[in-house]
Order: sequence, then C-alpha cells, then structure tokens
Amino acid sequence: MIYLDYQSTTPLCPEAREAMLRWLGGPDSDTFGNPHSPHRMGRMAAAAVETARERVAALLPAGGKLIFTSGATEAINMVLQGTPGDVITFATEHAAVLDCQRVVEALGRRFTILPVTPDGRADLDALQAAITPATGLIAVMAINNEIGVRNPLAPVVAIARQVGARVLVDAVQAYGKVPVEVAADYIAISAHKCHGPKGIGALWIGPDAAAPQPLLWGGGQEASFRSGTLSPALCAGFGAAAQAAQEGFSDQMFHVEHLWNIAREAFADWALNGSAVDRWKGNLNIRKDGLDVGRLMSDCRTVMFSAGSACASGSGRPSHVLRAIGLTDGEAKSSIRLGFGRYTKPEDIETAAALINAAAKEQGL
Repeated sequence: MIYLDYQSTTPLCPEAREAMLRWLGGPDSDTFGNPHSPHRMGRMAAAAVETARERVAALLPAGGKLIFTSGATEAINMVLQGTPGDVITFATEHAAVLDCQRVVEALGRRFTILPVTPDGRADLDALQAAITPATGLIAVMAINNEIGVRNPLAPVVAIARQVGARVLVDAVQAYGKVPVEVAADYIAISAHKCHGPKGIGALWIGPDAAAPQPLLWGGGQEASFRSGTLSPALCAGFGAAAQAAQEGFSDQMFHVEHLWNIAREAFADWALNGSAVDRWKGNLNIRKDGLDVGRLMSDCRTVMFSAGSACASGSGRPSHVLRAIGLTDGEAKSSIRLGFGRYTKPEDIETAAALINAAAKEQGL
C-alpha cells in the first residue's frame, strides 16, 4: 500500500505512540488516574496533561490559553456558536465552519459566505466590502484541506481590526507543518493531522480574546470552560507529536519540497487546482478533463488517495472548494488529491504516479 492521503489523516509518529502507551494504564499500573482527581495518581496524570499542553502550545503564538477538545470541529463550533456578532467566512472553508450557518442564524446572527479568488485564496476586496460594525467574527483557514492553498491571514486580521471583530483561524492543515504566527484571536487545531492520535484537538484563545460560551456543561474541567474528563494518553500523544514536529520543521519542509518537485514532474500534463505559489506543497490537487475518478481509484486500489476531502467522500456531490474556484461540475469530478509528508518516500510518489498515469491512459486520457 502507498499512502497519499495526508490531508485526511497522518500516520501516528513513534514518539506519540510511545507517550500514549504509558498513560493507557492497566490495573497493575499507576498511570490510569483521572487527571481531575486530587490524589497522587490524579496529580501524576494532571502533570502529564500540562506537559502536553505546553508542548502543543509551543507551536502557537505566545501568551494565549490552550484548551484541549475532542478535535478541531468542536473547537470551531465553540467559537462560531459562542462568540457574539455576525459571522463572515469564505466559500472554501471546511464543513465544520460552513455547516454552522444554520445554528448561527438561528441565534439571530448574520452568517455571510464570501467568494475566493480564482487561485483559491480569500478575496480581501470582498471582505473589505462586507465587513460592518456588526461583524463579530471572521473565520478563515490557514491552509485549505482540499487544494493546499495558503490564505493571506495577516491582511484578514488587519481588516477585522478596523471594526473590532475577532478572527478564528482553522489551522488544522498548517499546525505542525509550518509556523502558525498569525495574530488571531482563536486558532483551532487537530492532533491527527500532525502525526498525533485521533480524538483530540485544541482551541487556542488569544491573550486579548474572551473565551466563547461553552458548548458542553457539566464540570468545567478545562479552565471552567469545557466539560469532560481529559484522556492523559491522548493529550500525551498530542504533545509528543507537537514536540516531534517542532524539532523536525526544517527537515520536513525540505522533504516535502523534494516530494512536490517529483510529483509535479510526474503529473506535468495534469492541470493544477489552486495557486501554484501560495500553498503547502504536501497537497497536490490535479485534474484531467473527462477522467472517471471512481474507475481510477478502483484500478489503483493499492494507492490511497482522495477524490475530494475525506469529510465529503461518498456524497456524490462535486467539491464545494473546486466549484468555488470556478471549476465546472465535470472538472471538479475529474480531480484527485494526493497528500504526502514526513513518512512518504520519493519512490512512493514515483510508483503511485506510474500507476495513476497508466490507469488514466487506459481511459484514453
């Protein structure tokens, strides 16, 4: 098997696995304590959680507060539902943002979805025209999960500040890959997109931002804000993955750039979706007009790649991201996404490209 679906999830790194094993805690161990209990085992577990919190927060701007959540979807929902004022976002955002429209509007707040430029980046002119004193929050991704395009975060923040609006950044695809240094108010991240475990994420709250209203009630274990017993094993795994990412930033950037160059050459006659410049190069979204992607995936079943975002797979609908950058339904349905990263080998790209190109040729393309 060749795994090229890094935007969907990433392999658990050895450092995270080792950290988690200690805190899974069998009956003969002293590491299964509830981190919210006052006794010795509870304090040990709480110390592991706090160490993990420091490691995760080290990759984010200084001075904020980090709240562990079940994932980025929960973190995003917390902010969108629990921050006052109208919401502005963009057409290429993740469903975790866009699907909050109904609940936000049910609360009597306006939810505006703006277009993006043809290369997939947030349209700053549209944002400038849409923002009003009633705007309370702007939600924007750092890196798009489907096409890998990087958004102009600093200008978005500058526009928001004109009316005192807050900014929520979905940094799921950026965290652990590139520095996240934007002066946002809220940042949502997920462990399993950076070689950590599934089932845990975090919300970073800036030093000048108010905590949004809670989604969950019943204990307030996380800073009297988010209720629910934390898993020391998941926290420790997230922390170890964050530390490994921090230590390997430059090596990973060089490695991914090398893989990108191999992939671009191997797929030189495919059209690229999204900006070729302002992007994370571990994401290659390409198309061949007339391609039957379902047949291609069947013919290349040893290669794990995507026909769109994993969250929308199987829906049969064209990608909303590809439609937002101007592709027709046919062009969107003729697109594939290849994702690669830390554990991808150059020969993985070469072998996968040979298989995919041969299968496309069998379709007469």
